[in-house]
Order: sequence, then C-alpha cells, then structure tokens
Amino acid sequence: MPLIYNLRHLVVRKMSTIFTALGIALVVFIFISMLAFVQGLHGALATTGSPSNAIVLRAGATSEIQSYITRDDAAMLRGLPEVAKDPAGSPILTSDLVVVTNHPKRGPGNDPTNVTVRGISPQAFVVRPQVRIVEGRALTPGLPEVIVGRNLSKRIQDTGLGEKIRMAGQIWTVVGIFEAGGSAFESEIWGDVELFLPAFDRPGYQSVVFRMADPGQFEALKKRLEDDPQLEVQVQREDQFYAKQSASLATILTSFAWFIGIIMSVGAVFGAVNTMYAAVGSRTREIGTLLAIGFTPGSVLRSFVIESLLIAGLGGVIGAILAFLVSNGRSTGTTNWDSFSEITFKVAVTPQIVLAGIVFALVMGLIGGFFPARRAARLPVAEAVRAI
Repeated sequence: MPLIYNLRHLVVRKMSTIFTALGIALVVFIFISMLAFVQGLHGALATTGSPSNAIVLRAGATSEIQSYITRDDAAMLRGLPEVAKDPAGSPILTSDLVVVTNHPKRGPGNDPTNVTVRGISPQAFVVRPQVRIVEGRALTPGLPEVIVGRNLSKRIQDTGLGEKIRMAGQIWTVVGIFEAGGSAFESEIWGDVELFLPAFDRPGYQSVVFRMADPGQFEALKKRLEDDPQLEVQVQREDQFYAKQSASLATILTSFAWFIGIIMSVGAVFGAVNTMYAAVGSRTREIGTLLAIGFTPGSVLRSFVIESLLIAGLGGVIGAILAFLVSNGRSTGTTNWDSFSEITFKVAVTPQIVLAGIVFALVMGLIGGFFPARRAARLPVAEAVRAI
C-alpha cells in the first residue's frame, strides 16, 4: 500500500502519535546518554599513552598504584640502549610517583573524592608530547608548584590557576593548567617527583615510562626485561596499558545501559501496542475496504508495521537529538576502579551510538506494531465488510 496512507493517518491521529513517539524518545535519550557516558570514559583511557612508549611496572601489578620501582632499577632502565635520546643525548624517560589523595569537589556539598597525584621527571613532557600547558606555565623543578589537568581543575576545589592546594601536609601553588587530548592525564595533578617522594614518604617510584628508540623491537625488549630475575617487572606498551584499565568498567557500564534500556523499553512497547491496537479498532471499515478491493493480508500487515516503525523512528530521532544537545561534550566524572580515584572526561555522543539508539527505537516499534498489525491482517473480510 502507498506510504502516503500511513503518513496521513499519523497526522490524523497526531496526539496519540506524538505521545507514543515521546515515550520512545525518552527511552532512546537515556539509552544514548548512558552509552555516550561509557564511550567518553573509554575514550579518555584509550587515548592515554602512546604506542611508542613502554611502561615498566612491578610484576603482578594491575595499576600504577599497586606498583613499585626502586631508584636503582629506575637508574638501570635509564641506561638501556633501547631508550630513545633527545638531541642533547638525554634519555626520553620519566620515573613517576603515583599516589591518591582525598580532596573536596567544587559545588554544593563539597563531597570528597580521590584524586590522582603524579610526580614527574623533567622529561615527562617529551615522553608525553600530547600534554601541553594552556593556562599559566610549566612547573619549576625544585619548587613547591603543581600543574593540574583542565578537566580536574573544573571539578576539584583549590585546583584553579593561582590557587593553593594542601597535599601531604604541605602547600602547593597551582602554576599551570594543562590539556592532554582528553586523556586520563587531564584528571591528574602533576608536580616535581623529587619533591613529592619525601612529601608523600615514598622511597621509590610507581612506574617508569620511556620512548622506545625502535618501537618495532618492543617484544624483544619486553622479553629481556621480564626474564631478568633481578628486576621482577612487567613491560607493556603505554597505550595498551591504559586501554586495559577501561575494559572491565566499560563492559559493566555498557551491560547496565542495555539492561536499563530494555527495562524502560517495555513501557514504550506497550505504548506502541496500545496506539496501534487503537488504530486497528478505529479503522476496521478501512481495513475491510482494502481487503475487499484486493489488497492482501500481507500488504495490510506490512502497512501497519510500517506505520509503527514511522512512529518509533520519529521517537528515535527526537531522542537522539535531545541526547546530543544535552549530553554531548558535557564534562563528568566517575571512579576509575583500577586506581580508585576520580577520572574526569567528556561525554561523547558518536554517530555509532546515535545509530544504535535509532535501531533500538525501530526494534521497539517493530515489536509494538507487529501484533496489532497481525490482528488487522487476520480480520475476516466478511466481518470487516459488514462494518462498512
């Protein structure tokens, strides 16, 4: 049957069409927003680090917080021939201290949260060139100064440019705000590692990260270092290490998004069922006429299913637009289960997520419209004709 037949009836029954579409739009809005939250989290961790960098941790550690690298081991790693050198001949390597401190958030309530604090070596900006100062200046080694990731500075008290923050019983001045391409580094506070070590009462480092002279030789380097019984370390590509940290949390959150979406979709499907059953009931005469003049039951079934899909598609588009306008690019945060600290990121409504939301809406429309459509197609011609 011509599509104009379905469009005309959607306009005639505009109130029921609108309310059904809005019910589906609400489900799609929540579904897309939750998937976008997961995508933003995964993107923040997956873009952290570089495939050209190797990160060295203590064997068995699943995060930097759990790791420990002695000063002697760090010094040995600095001398590796596989470590790239800068034009001055210095190893492109940073030995990092990584600790978690508790600090209140900005806004009402001043709720406390864990914040990652990283002590860095002078070569840290060469090892991680994606990190750049966007406000203020870089910290000066040997002075009680820190720089703060942009995302974190918006969410945590005393982390704005020029403010002073108390950590480890000392006062540190925020002299710079940095960006790191939206990566997890923007959820950290950075300072001079040689000042942080005594301040936090740590005898050694949590990780050593260096630029590889030949990234293609990573497997050979990994095997040699991990087979050394004196080191007792594990070696990973830096980008893969951070991507693994997001995998378990992203899987759980994605499953939760689907679970909530399916639960909410039950109500939306019932709304579509009621709307389409009402449409069938009010158009018995039309259905009888269509069957009498030669349209097959299959054509009638397809027509009513298409009508339900049109309503669902409208709801899906509305929900996707709302999710994009409300959620996309919004800064938020959650707890990184590997470090048990706050990670801040921007919600990302990608085309793939929008497509998933619209497909989800169409599935709801298909389920909601099929049974009323089947009833219309099975309507006995004689009975339908008597209703004319």
